[in-house]
Amino acid sequence: MSDPISGHGVRCMWMRGGTSKGGYFLAEDLPTDEKARDAFLLRVMGSPDPRQIDGMGGSDPLTSKVAVVKKSGRPSVDVDYLFLQVFVDQPIVTDAQNCGNILAAVGPFAIERGLVPVAGETTVVRIFMENTGQIAEATISTPDGNVNYEGDARIDGVPGTAAPVPIVFEDTAGSSCGALLPTGNAVDEIDGIAVTMIDNGMPCVVMRAADMGIEGTEEPKALEANAELRAKLEAIRLKAGPLMNLGDVTEKSVPKMTMVSAPRAGGAISTRTFIPHRCHTSIGVLGAVSVATACLVPGSPAHDLAVIPGGGVKTLSIEHPTGEMSVVATMNGDDVEKVAVLRTARKLFDGVVFG
Repeated sequence: MSDPISGHGVRCMWMRGGTSKGGYFLAEDLPTDEKARDAFLLRVMGSPDPRQIDGMGGSDPLTSKVAVVKKSGRPSVDVDYLFLQVFVDQPIVTDAQNCGNILAAVGPFAIERGLVPVAGETTVVRIFMENTGQIAEATISTPDGNVNYEGDARIDGVPGTAAPVPIVFEDTAGSSCGALLPTGNAVDEIDGIAVTMIDNGMPCVVMRAADMGIEGTEEPKALEANAELRAKLEAIRLKAGPLMNLGDVTEKSVPKMTMVSAPRAGGAISTRTFIPHRCHTSIGVLGAVSVATACLVPGSPAHDLAVIPGGGVKTLSIEHPTGEMSVVATMNGDDVEKVAVLRTARKLFDGVVFG
């Protein structure tokens, strides 16, 4: 479309996907020029402003997100999905990362907008993730020819229950960094801290909570208030960026910084994650996939702390501040061949939003 004029409405659906929420747009309804698009989205969210009082954002990175969706021309793919993170307190819109939570509502949105026809009781939507060049397959409940959002599936970090949205990821290793372990090492040392730099769908730096001077059980707000911890994490992150083939990450939302400790609720590992400057109240979908994979890398800080189930198909429960997220890893020998997660989604409103 041509660049929207301030004050004009643009068609949009606001949705919760997993433990995030944001605006879902058809690509054709947004400006084709990226600068104009980003300026419009900043106005929509009310950024930069810590309260986002003049927009739709919820004063948190988890509620300041955008999905841009279009019908795909790729073989065996239904739709293309571009994720955009709109910073809360900075005038930045970035496509440097993917988002597996917002992904959870892309299938329902695509069906609602008529991009994908209903196929029966359930409809499989194959999604090309433009940010990383990988494919995800989401199964959507569609009885009676419509998307069903009601069901018995429960995910930690979201109240109540909803219809399940199982998602299988394909070829996520090295999605942004070019390799699962971009340095080629299971463990490296940055500022005297042992870290695993890993990318299985989300670039992450994984380290022991104890090495960072914390227990790993603290509430996110307490960790955010720890200025010394935040400074140490950011120093490591800035050095990790070039080592992970991400370049200067000063103004990027990757890599995520995950501190791990022994599980406390029967899971595989316990986590506290900065994304990168706010402490996540749970953990991102693809962040959980990368951390689960780190648990399966011998010699990594996560592997040394993790409780790992046996068998060729391993369900790893990744504990986080508000519960857990289960990642199902299908192994091929010592290598992770395929991963799957369970998410839910809900439509919140459908109409026009003003920039």
